[in-house]
Amino acid sequence: MTVNRPEVVAEITALFERYERALVEKDVAVLDATFWDSPYTIRYALHENCYGFAEVHAARVAADPPPGGTKEARIRLEILTLGTDFATVNLEFKPRGKPGLGRQSQTWMRLPDLGWMVVSAHVSILPIGT
Repeated sequence: MTVNRPEVVAEITALFERYERALVEKDVAVLDATFWDSPYTIRYALHENCYGFAEVHAARVAADPPPGGTKEARIRLEILTLGTDFATVNLEFKPRGKPGLGRQSQTWMRLPDLGWMVVSAHVSILPIGT
């Protein structure tokens, strides 16, 4: 298994950036296309825990993102690919208008006939002084 093959890192980076743009623009079609349509998909967010794609989709539709999105600035982005079909993305960010350190993680898998999909995701804010 090869760690961080440049072409795989480039694929995941492009998909992550597409997802980030879709968050700011509330492009539910792109957000939905990023997550695996499965009852096994999990997304822990700031205001909800979603178990299964249907709950992830419902939260996306109900969300009202602030202008410019929830991230004021990126602090650190780490992408790890293992082989050609598995990746993790971890981002530390400054939350827009809030104290603390934002943390976002995604687990990506390349699935047959579907391509790269997020199968698990997490977003949280670590309070200052923690």
